[in-house]
Amino acid sequence: MDMTQHTMENLFLQLGLDNSEEAIEQFIKQHDLPEGVKLENAYFWSPSQSAFIKECLALDSDWAEVVDQLNVQLRQ
Repeated sequence: MDMTQHTMENLFLQLGLDNSEEAIEQFIKQHDLPEGVKLENAYFWSPSQSAFIKECLALDSDWAEVVDQLNVQLRQ
């Protein structure tokens, strides 16, 4: 059983990105997700990051909620 707490910090860690609060804020500021582009198809993901995000959403996994939060933040 996966006991990982699914936070934005842990999502960034799972994606292989710097997961400090400052780094997450900077990532969100630097990356804009245009309307009509699915999160998993964003230009800034590697193929493995994109696959992870796509799988999370397709399977409605435990990660889906925090992935959705990231999606919203990247569109603001």
